[in-house]
Amino acid sequence: MGITPYLTLAAILFCIGLYGALSKKNAVIVLLSVELMLNAVNLNLVAFAKYGAVPSLTGQIFSLFNITIAAAEVAVGIAILMNLYRSRGTTDVTDMDSMKR
Repeated sequence: MGITPYLTLAAILFCIGLYGALSKKNAVIVLLSVELMLNAVNLNLVAFAKYGAVPSLTGQIFSLFNITIAAAEVAVGIAILMNLYRSRGTTDVTDMDSMKR
């Protein structure tokens, strides 16, 4: 079994996440879609680390950094989303186009 199934799965996950991030109006769904895209990137990093030309732990280390950054992104994103929901009463992305209100 080669690298092709992993890359195919990662491409499918990334496309699903991209579709969700671009087409959905709920901010929580957009954040989940971004996380799905980051997980697809992590899958690629680990697959290339194992099956690449020079197998090493570099891809797995980058994947751990990516998971850490994703966790921080979710924490900040949820905090911003909660503040916007308190002030506007909605999680619709199209209503969050201005920071003046």
